[in-house]
Amino acid sequence: MYAFSTTTAMLSGMLLNLIGLLLMLTLQIAAGNSIGVCYGDSADNLPSAQEVIDLYKSKQIGLTRLYWEKPEALQALRGSNIGVLIDVPNYSLQEFATNPSAANSWVQNYIVNYWPDVRFRYIAVGNEAIPGDLAQYVLGAMRNVYNAIVSSTLQDQIKVSTSISSGVLGNSYHIPSQGTFTDESRPYLEPIVQFITTNGAPLLINVYPYFSYIYNPNDILISYALFTSQANVVTDGQFQYQNLFDGMVDACYSALEKVGGSNVEIVVSESGWPSDGGTAATIENARTYNSNLIRHVAQSQGTPKRPGKVIETYVFAMFNENLKKPEGIENNFGLFYPNKEPVYPIDFP
Repeated sequence: MYAFSTTTAMLSGMLLNLIGLLLMLTLQIAAGNSIGVCYGDSADNLPSAQEVIDLYKSKQIGLTRLYWEKPEALQALRGSNIGVLIDVPNYSLQEFATNPSAANSWVQNYIVNYWPDVRFRYIAVGNEAIPGDLAQYVLGAMRNVYNAIVSSTLQDQIKVSTSISSGVLGNSYHIPSQGTFTDESRPYLEPIVQFITTNGAPLLINVYPYFSYIYNPNDILISYALFTSQANVVTDGQFQYQNLFDGMVDACYSALEKVGGSNVEIVVSESGWPSDGGTAATIENARTYNSNLIRHVAQSQGTPKRPGKVIETYVFAMFNENLKKPEGIENNFGLFYPNKEPVYPIDFP
């Protein structure tokens, strides 16, 4: 009887350890599939694309965003298993909207020719083009890119969307449940939301608590922007918010609900904090924000409105980029200097 009980206990302990290990591995895999870094290259002093992708791999960064078709980067990504969000640049929107063959050629040349060696996840048709002069072309370009993806039978693997600025929400993040798209943006976004709902794609949004803070320093605590508040700051009905990032994401969810997009997921296609060049732009603040952002996403906590829902997020950016305009903070969002040395210590799960 004693031997049986001991054996049973040992087996139970082994089973619990195995379950714990599997849970830990599952969380690590989920985190690795939910945190990326944007690979911008508005600079004349960056390493080669192969060196950059090798740096991604050495730091265990599992996702990247490319802002235009960059053959050297796509070649370096072959076989890397790094998930890719790739943009159709804004300068191509009008052509892609009015010329389906142009969209099809782009998909063939820069998606199909690299698939499946390059693990594309999303195509962002335009970046922050709404509102503006190019807004009228976004949906048409999305349709033609999507049709080209369907023709290549990749619609279940690669989702077509667009990336928007959180500016399309106005200041509604103060009370997330009141989130709504601005009058200037809604005529463009409402049909886009219908389109991505039909095709099962997420909405991509760039979320910057930094800019919200510096434009509203009297209304927003810096601790709320940096994820360092020790208490809830905003109470919105049944939901309480301890950080501005969640408030901004949930404001977008509220806006989606108001235009028939209740089932649309959100992917944060950019978020970051500059380390120099402007108000509150310090190395310490940048390290604090990005470290806390990565931890928040990796823990798969979701937001008060979508608890437990992984918020796939792309940190902006891999490098400080010396050619970005206007000069100042825009040049200092990088996690690394062009020589590949870190701007500050930061870990990825």
